[in-house]
Amino acid sequence: MSDTENGSAPVGRRERKKAATRQAIADAALRLFLDRGYDDVGIREIAETADVSTTTLFKHFPAKEALVFDEDADREAHLLAAVRERPKGQSILAALCEHALRTRMATAGGDAGFLAYLDLVNSTPALRDYSQAMWLRHTAALARVIAEESGRPVDDPGCTALAHFALEAPRVGRGFDDPRQAITLAFDLLENGWKAFAPGG
Repeated sequence: MSDTENGSAPVGRRERKKAATRQAIADAALRLFLDRGYDDVGIREIAETADVSTTTLFKHFPAKEALVFDEDADREAHLLAAVRERPKGQSILAALCEHALRTRMATAGGDAGFLAYLDLVNSTPALRDYSQAMWLRHTAALARVIAEESGRPVDDPGCTALAHFALEAPRVGRGFDDPRQAITLAFDLLENGWKAFAPGG
């Protein structure tokens, strides 16, 4: 029996086509935003540039802001895997620190395109707000995994607090000459507490 007859090939092609369409829309949007600014580009123009209808665009991206953050699901999956698949004996926070440093190395290594992307996000209030809300939405998922891995109740407030602060910790690196050191210190503080960090403080 062929792949077409058993139904696997059409599904594969369909998924690849959907992924290619999504990527084309996201790429077109980012090019336009970087060229003219987020607020000066409309949804219709993005759809026309990507050669899709506005209906198709909204099937892939529920809001204009989402066009800039098209890898949200993948980022969450990698974040949770960093905890679940950490080496035996490694603490949850050490695993999250490694993940944060790896992510920074992979995305911010002086790449001009990434720096332009960051500038777009940081200079656009709507994108800054969306980015913050999007990243913090991962708090609940991360808190559940932290609870599972540490044997705590799924609604444990300590796990939620730890997830929240762990997600915020990488932002500490911004503006420091040595962002890796700043991020590592932030996670050390979460791991060991303020008393260990600054005795008598």
